[in-house]
Order: sequence, then structure tokens, then C-alpha cells
Amino acid sequence: MTKPLLTIASGNPRKVAEIELMLGPLPIQVQKQPSSLNVEETGSTYLENAFLKAKAASQLTKSWSIADDSGLEVDYLNGSPGIYSARFAKSNEDKIKKILQALGNTPYRSARFCSAMVLCNPNGQKVKDAEGICWGELLKQPAYPNGEFESIFWIREAKCTYGELSQEQLTKLGSRGKAARLLAPFLLKELGIN
Repeated sequence: MTKPLLTIASGNPRKVAEIELMLGPLPIQVQKQPSSLNVEETGSTYLENAFLKAKAASQLTKSWSIADDSGLEVDYLNGSPGIYSARFAKSNEDKIKKILQALGNTPYRSARFCSAMVLCNPNGQKVKDAEGICWGELLKQPAYPNGEFESIFWIREAKCTYGELSQEQLTKLGSRGKAARLLAPFLLKELGIN
């Protein structure tokens, strides 16, 4: 029996691998989006951006697709950088430097990673969406070199940064993992998998 095909609408290999592992136990065949697909994120929310990506991938591949959009929201910075996290600065090093400079020595360092995930059918229609939030606080310096925002985002519950979470912890505590867990039952139902 052929497994149903699901396209993960992302060009980021790390994100594709992470989502694939979260969906790993499901009896489905997963593929990443075609390299020719480049979707401009013009939405004003994570959900809107995730839908734009999932819809485009579904219509191009004629398969079910799942897409996610996520960002870091810092309370002290009124929720910034939010949906602009990927475009906050040119490099990961610059992003970290910019956010740590903005925070300075304030003790108010609470933040959250927010993720929205959208499931589209092969016609590009949204079937279901889900959101996940991971709460934490920002360190004053990265926990390890060459990281992204994940290297400064401390999760008290795990006693480590987001970037140091194991795959099991990412699925349980991570914002993308929480969204994927909420979406999984609907994915099974829609693909006719019991």
C-alpha cells in the first residue's frame, strides 16, 4: 500500500528535518518543497504566512502540505521581532547582537517562541491550523557559538536553551512541536489513516 504523500513547505533543511521527525511515527511519506518554490511572506500574522507557504506548496506539488511560520517575541521589546524574526538582521550573529543590545541590562527578559502550522489539501485549501508557544527568557550572551535566537533562549523547565533541546524535548516543549502535536490527529483523519 502506498503511503500518503505530504510536502513540508520549507526551504530550511533544519526545519524540514525537525517537522519530519515530529511527524515521524505517522505512516506517511514526507518530501520537502521543490527548490523552485519561493514564497514571499506578506502576511501580518504567523498563520497568514504559514497558509501562503502551504497553499503554494500544495498547488505546485498537487499533494497535501504542511507549513509553519514562527518567530521570537520579547516582552520588553513589545513582542518584537515577532513575524520579522527571520529578517531582523542580515546574519544570525547580527540578530543576536541587535537583540541583546536592545535589552541591555534589563532584568525583564521574558520571551516566547511562537509557531503557527497550517495543513492544506492538494487543491491548496486550508484544512486545519494550529499554534504552539514555548515560554522562556533571554540570556545575556549565547550559550554556544554560531547559533541563532535559540542559543540565547533559556527554557527553565528543560534547564537549557532552545537550541540544546533533544528531539524528544523539542516535540514536547518546542513551539513547533506543540503545533505539530495539535495538527497530527487532523492530518491522520484527512489522509484516511486510522
